[in-house]
Amino acid sequence: MNERTSLPSFAAIVVAAGKGLRAGGDIPKQFAQYRGKPLLRHSVEALRKASASPLIVVIGAGHESNAKDALAGVDGLTFVTGGLTRQDSVRNGLEALAKTAPQFVLIHDAARADLPCAVIERLLGKLAANAGAIPALPVVDSLAVADGEQMSGKADREKLRRVQTPQAFHYKDILSAHRAWQGATDAGDDAQVLTAAGGQVGLVDGDERLKKITFAEDLMSDKPQVRVGQGFDVHRLVEGEDLWLCGVRIPHNKGLSGHSDADVALHCVVDALLGAIGDGDIGSHFPPSDPQWKGAPSPMFVEHAMKLVDYAGYRICNVDLTLICEEPKVGPHRDAMRARLAELLRVDASQVSVKATTTERLGFTGRGEGIAAQAMVSLQREI
Repeated sequence: MNERTSLPSFAAIVVAAGKGLRAGGDIPKQFAQYRGKPLLRHSVEALRKASASPLIVVIGAGHESNAKDALAGVDGLTFVTGGLTRQDSVRNGLEALAKTAPQFVLIHDAARADLPCAVIERLLGKLAANAGAIPALPVVDSLAVADGEQMSGKADREKLRRVQTPQAFHYKDILSAHRAWQGATDAGDDAQVLTAAGGQVGLVDGDERLKKITFAEDLMSDKPQVRVGQGFDVHRLVEGEDLWLCGVRIPHNKGLSGHSDADVALHCVVDALLGAIGDGDIGSHFPPSDPQWKGAPSPMFVEHAMKLVDYAGYRICNVDLTLICEEPKVGPHRDAMRARLAELLRVDASQVSVKATTTERLGFTGRGEGIAAQAMVSLQREI
């Protein structure tokens, strides 16, 4: 018996050989980030915590490095290359267990990240009287049989269940069933392979937490709907420089000093955007020590930050910018600055606020030595 979890000893196979095309992205979804770590790692760690041993991870050809990176630091794993179909991949995993021949084996899809230990316990308990066991949930919606775009009949939902993984089996029975499978097409799941070989499959209560991650929006489901970032920046006023604020050239006898064009307003907006998605600050993306950014126009920094916001799956709700200075007077240029900032952020001007205040001639801004700016940005998750 497993002392830590009081579960019978069991082996596990995590199937992670799929292409994951419906989730989009540059890599299969099982290696994409989900709740702070690769999707695959969630279920592997859950099975390791339950003391699954051996633990086989079936991966697609050419993705060895992705799998090793995703599971770095997790011990007791064996990687096996999958086949052309899911069923081929499962059989490869089962064959890899032939030398140890465990009594029980759980077969799990990597796309089901949230694996409660209680489900594992129920499955293993059901194997006392069955060759296999699967977690299942009731169907709550009405069902219709479709003929193209027409309803041709109804289905009895009382007899139907939504099937999840992991699915549990006596190892010798499921291996024999896979070896004997004669179906013309790939089986829907391993329970069907076992029943085709005459094995009995019991049902246990599944769990809504075991939902399958299928589409890109599923990978986003753990992210907060709204995120907020703040930015603050200061630049010195000097003679001989142009004065840029919000991407607008402001007539003045002094300009702001900095490595780029020193647009203090855009710089703090960029910091607010990066802060909202947790991606550093403007200095980490455009180091002032790098000569390529000398004199660079700040709108390019905004464009870069907006690409990162898009990539993170968010869009701008609103931006609130405050300029702190005695001079120049911001009022005459406010509308132009607001319009330009909205253009750079690809939002309506109603989503942008540009305000100005003074420090009653106190401090460096009060003495006219520089301009400070602070910004607040709110982002909303793309649906």
